[in-house]
Amino acid sequence: MRSAKQSGHFLDGYLPYLLGHASHVMNKDFDAYAREAGLSPVEWRALASLSDCDGLTIGELCRKVVAQQPTLTKAVKRLHALALVRREDDAVDLRKTRVYETPRGRALAVRLIKAAKAHEAEMVRHLTKEQLKALKAGLREILARRRRRAQSDGAVAR
Repeated sequence: MRSAKQSGHFLDGYLPYLLGHASHVMNKDFDAYAREAGLSPVEWRALASLSDCDGLTIGELCRKVVAQQPTLTKAVKRLHALALVRREDDAVDLRKTRVYETPRGRALAVRLIKAAKAHEAEMVRHLTKEQLKALKAGLREILARRRRRAQSDGAVAR
């Protein structure tokens, strides 16, 4: 029997499939940990995003968390009910809501981020530092190119 690497099966070499499958495998274990802390995967990613950049709008959080607005709005409402975030109207555009961590939310985020870093280290322990650095750089470049293309498409559409 041939190994997956030698199989010649399309998906075994298709980058989007490999990325999605790797993401699923890596997130599955950590999502269980986040659930033990009382958070859904979307709630965890929202809280982690706010720890990097507090005061994001719902739209900005949607992009960072990779969630649809109704899903994220529901997650933010739950985080608010748990006193992990607070919501405020945007000072300039009252149609927008900004989301901020509360001290309780920050403490939980710090704990989960520490666990997430340990989980990531465990998952990639077989990669060299150079391989991991190259992998992350490549993925960031893919995302940056897509963002630039979307921005230029938006500029043309106006």
